[in-house]
Amino acid sequence: FLALLCSVAADIISTVEFNSTGELLATGDKGGRVVVFQREQESKNQPHRRGEYNVYSTFQSHEPEFDYLKSLEIEEKINKIRWLPQQNAAYFLLSTNDKTVKLWKISERDKRPEGYNLKDEDGRIRDPTTITALRVPVLRPMDLMVEATPRRVFSNAHTYHINSISVNSDYETFMSTDDLRINLWNLEITNRSFNIVDIKPVNMEELTEVITAAEFHPHQCNTFVYSSSKGSIRLCDMRASALCDNHSKFFEEPEDPSNRSFFSEIISSISDVKFSHSGRYLMTRDYLTVKVWDLNMESKPLETYQVHDYLRSKLCSLYENDCIFDKFECVWNGSDSVIMTGSYNNFFRMFDRNTKRDVTLEASRENSKPRAILKPRKVCVGGKCRKDEISVDSLDFSKKILHTAWHPYENIIAVAATNNLYIFQDKVN
Repeated sequence: FLALLCSVAADIISTVEFNSTGELLATGDKGGRVVVFQREQESKNQPHRRGEYNVYSTFQSHEPEFDYLKSLEIEEKINKIRWLPQQNAAYFLLSTNDKTVKLWKISERDKRPEGYNLKDEDGRIRDPTTITALRVPVLRPMDLMVEATPRRVFSNAHTYHINSISVNSDYETFMSTDDLRINLWNLEITNRSFNIVDIKPVNMEELTEVITAAEFHPHQCNTFVYSSSKGSIRLCDMRASALCDNHSKFFEEPEDPSNRSFFSEIISSISDVKFSHSGRYLMTRDYLTVKVWDLNMESKPLETYQVHDYLRSKLCSLYENDCIFDKFECVWNGSDSVIMTGSYNNFFRMFDRNTKRDVTLEASRENSKPRAILKPRKVCVGGKCRKDEISVDSLDFSKKILHTAWHPYENIIAVAATNNLYIFQDKVN
């Protein structure tokens, strides 16, 4: 992999997402900003050198707010970004903080109208008595401008924090999910949504689990899944009933009683769920593992990959420093054959489903000179470490890779490490 380093000075990156063609890459940060990168076109004099990603547009998506009824501050931090498929020259994306989803239009302008009759060139209204002749306005070329404009604001529908949004394959609806409810919206209608899942008990003391993530099936517009803090996944069919409180399928791995501990419930909580591009499989990430499920087999996962099993002995200290509650995401490559997820010490892991081989790589400034090849990293547990290994005791838990994205067709990945975005691509000979 070659490293193309891009430091986003803004703040800590909180979400990363490629659009459906992979030409654009969006990041959201804790300061409520969205930065969109665009891939350069291949140059004629260097046809084999694939385009790099450069900043295309930066805009403030969310501002800090205050809920006066609950006396709560609402952070501006962007929790998720989802692109809509491109239908014309403009691009559209959804971004959300804890309470409000916004639909943004990103468009280019390279011409400006001149020769107004009722306005001066600087925009001031002219005195009608001074107008003695009519002019035909003309369009003049100008420097390219990229404008981001908010088209819709979907608000006031969530009591709890929104943790995920997902665009449906009908491209007319999307869902927003908080800890206890999932709402279905039409992209054209902002003043009402339909509640399709509600797990809030009458008595909140009886609450045993919360919803952690939800996603629509990539091809079937009636099907979606949501995961829970208890490590279960429910597949729902919106044709069955308006309120999907009864699931169609229930995926959960029975716990091995011999491994039970104080931390079992915390580490079994699912932090991310993703359908494969084919729609046949589901991938879930919990604290220590990534699991792949076949939609036709509910009893147990098809594959289980250990992300950082060497942390089992460290759960006590990870609980004390709150790292055990970190929410790692996971992604598929374009052909569903490789999966990627993050870890600590700026490590990220890749698992090849066909060969069963895996690799640990590091995203850091020291190791990522542009066009340098990444060296696999190894973590050793106890005893003496070899020269190229790092001891589990010297891992830096403040450096963590929670958010990653994979180009839909090519081997290009984006990895967010605190406030730096790393873009790696396959080695080009």
